Amino acid sequence: MALVRRSISTKLTMMNLLVSGSALLLACLGFFAYDQITFREGLVRTLSAQAQIIGSNSVSALLFSDPQAAANTLSALKNSPHIASAGILMADQRSFVQYSKSRSDDLLNIPRLAEDEIEGHWFRSTHVVLVRKIYSEKKLVGYVYLRADLRELDERLWRYALISIGVLMISLLFALLISAGFRKSVAEPIVGLADVARKVSRVKDYSVRFPRSEQRDELGILINSFNEMLKEIQLRDGELRKAQNELEQRVRERTAELVAANRELEAFSYSVSHDLRGPLDALNGFSYVLMQQYGQKLETNGKELVEHIRAAGKRMRELIDDLLNLSRLTTSAVHPEKVNLSAMAQSIAKDLRRGDPERNVEFKIAEDTEAHGDERLLRIVLENLLQNSWKYTSGNQRARIEFGSEPRDGRTIYFVRDDGAGFDPRVADRLFQPFQRLHSTAQFPGSGIGLATVQRIVRRHGGEIWAEGAVEKGATFFFTLGTKRS
Repeated sequence: MALVRRSISTKLTMMNLLVSGSALLLACLGFFAYDQITFREGLVRTLSAQAQIIGSNSVSALLFSDPQAAANTLSALKNSPHIASAGILMADQRSFVQYSKSRSDDLLNIPRLAEDEIEGHWFRSTHVVLVRKIYSEKKLVGYVYLRADLRELDERLWRYALISIGVLMISLLFALLISAGFRKSVAEPIVGLADVARKVSRVKDYSVRFPRSEQRDELGILINSFNEMLKEIQLRDGELRKAQNELEQRVRERTAELVAANRELEAFSYSVSHDLRGPLDALNGFSYVLMQQYGQKLETNGKELVEHIRAAGKRMRELIDDLLNLSRLTTSAVHPEKVNLSAMAQSIAKDLRRGDPERNVEFKIAEDTEAHGDERLLRIVLENLLQNSWKYTSGNQRARIEFGSEPRDGRTIYFVRDDGAGFDPRVADRLFQPFQRLHSTAQFPGSGIGLATVQRIVRRHGGEIWAEGAVEKGATFFFTLGTKRS
């Protein structure tokens, strides 16, 4: 993590030092290994040559049992600094004569050679031993034993190690100096480029530019491309700001238009509520007085006409009330909260039974069905849908009305299903249009505004509503409330 937070110049310097040091270290190790191998091979060749000379010069001494002559031959080894001890043995490997530079270097038990071997050598931790057979007319007459000290090899290793450390330190110093120049030409521009990018990201000032590079390498291309990118972003940012200002202006204009439209709608609602209701109330009142005071003087046809006038006035009043309710639903605020739709549906079902207790209707209402929405508006939705099912199953001797929910495509789908009169699927698109009815008022009374009200409430909750059904096979109304199923 500490390396990740370091600057790129530090990383490049460390990388340069690491590569240089690793290369030098591997070269030194290779040189050490080569020197070790060549030194050992040279030492063995030297010992072998000396053993041959000593063996040739000791044949007569062994044959004539002349230890003095053999000792004189071994005394020549005093001029060999690496020989620690030596000896000539008889054929049965009994010592014939031996030589040692110091008294502590006694003749050791020599390894045995195989019958087909003339010479053999063995490396130990501190010395190397070489044994060679001595022949006279193809007959074994003795052995030459040489032991060389390997301390010289250790000294060579220490000298090489000190030399290598010195070369490594000097090389790393040069690499550090070279890295400083490299950092100035490569790392510093990258660091500067990162500072500019950080400033642009922090203050969103796209007018900042990094000094243009005249280099034609990848770094120069990166710097110039970065400046071109900032230029393009600056142009697009200016266009976005301009578009944003225009959009804000349009939003203000549209908001003002909507406010004016809402005021006009409120004024229209007020006009309908007062200006239309006044004459309508007068019409209903006068027709009532006409029936009360002059009903006995009217003929049967006259009485029927007055009753038609009163019925039409009553229906007109209901239509005006429905229009006003639809208008209020469009402009009223939505206050979402957690709503228990099952309890709400149970309450509406009790009210329907209370209004017509003679009907045989089975209600199947799912338990613990909840939703998130405006409680007042959702009650209007369920009232309209359940009242519709109650109304359109009135021709059944035994009816069934169901309310529940089901998961589908990650959403919760609510439904109200009945086995009533149903509708023709080909004209289903007219169901949710105001005052559009699929049945006559003689069959099923109503204003045709209820499903339009339901659709507006569902859409205000961010959902959708649709229906499925067939003639005399019932209908099912599905709706969502724009919330994902948990």
